[in-house]
Amino acid sequence: QVQLVESGGGLVQPGGSLRLSCAASGSIFSSNTMGWYRQAPGKQRDLVATITSGGRTNYADSVKGRFSISKNSVKNTVYLQMNSLKPGDTAVYYCWYRRYDVMADYWGQGTQVTVSS
Repeated sequence: QVQLVESGGGLVQPGGSLRLSCAASGSIFSSNTMGWYRQAPGKQRDLVATITSGGRTNYADSVKGRFSISKNSVKNTVYLQMNSLKPGDTAVYYCWYRRYDVMADYWGQGTQVTVSS
């Protein structure tokens, strides 16, 4: 099992910034991908950004140029720097971890991000 603990959500005004963190513990495997998904009320959970164990990143078109994903492999922690936030970014953000040896997905409990004036 892999446990994921998220932090950093909150309320921010449009144009503001937030940084989310997700620390992984437990059965960490060297070959993995970590990332963030988000789910707004009444909508499906969508990919925001991912980063592989090799450092390759992928972003949803809606956040390109505004969000940046990074990681600290020693701490098994992934970060999501969110800049120029818009009301449309309001959602619960979920940390995601995939272990490729067993093809298992793990999810964090979610952290609320609200962008509002």
